Amino acid sequence: MKRTIGVDEAGRGPVLGPLVLAAVCVDTAAARALARAGVRDSKGFGAGAAARARRRELACEIRARAVWCQVAVVDVAEVDRRVRRGELNALEREVAARLLAAAPRCDRIVADGHRLFAPLRAQFPQLEAHDGGEARHCAVAAASILAKVRRDAIFERIARRYEAEFGPLRGGGYVNAATRRFLRAFAARYGRLPPEARRSWPHRDLDDLLGPDHDPFSDLDDADATPVQPDLWAATRRERA
Repeated sequence: MKRTIGVDEAGRGPVLGPLVLAAVCVDTAAARALARAGVRDSKGFGAGAAARARRRELACEIRARAVWCQVAVVDVAEVDRRVRRGELNALEREVAARLLAAAPRCDRIVADGHRLFAPLRAQFPQLEAHDGGEARHCAVAAASILAKVRRDAIFERIARRYEAEFGPLRGGGYVNAATRRFLRAFAARYGRLPPEARRSWPHRDLDDLLGPDHDPFSDLDDADATPVQPDLWAATRRERA
């Protein structure tokens, strides 16, 4: 049976929490079974508790049926370093390349994002980069679910960390009313951004609390760093003969 690897990410846009990329290798039979089980783009499930539970169920099914899968977590500070240099796309490509270099042999690679991942064809000739890649192959949808489940789990830990002091933190860390309320409350109390907040986001709505001349990068070491620190990797692997 032919093997296909799908690559996708979760958390490129939020102001709170890390960026997560995943790669999933499936054979033809597994792809069909996962599609029948309901695997599709993670965003198609919505954002509520029921959606998160359904994605977790499907993540277990994906891990059980995949030939191989791996997830990489990129810390907020590393995202900020690279965004500050205009290298967010380069960072994502580097992490994706590390995932693919660790993958087993495959016949096809499908990555979500044409402009983002097309340059990787020079390194991986069997790679196809498509906008809406989840609709091209189930492996991409499976990768989107694993990435989203991992990021949701990390955000839940962030939310628990601050709940006693600031109340429930909802919205997944995206820029919405709940996230703005939390950031304003934190900045009002501590005069800075929380460590889980991306400094590379425009925080103009906090100028009245932090001051218009506040440098959000003042506590960020801008020294050279590897794309993903070893202790930021989380992986699961399943190989079939």
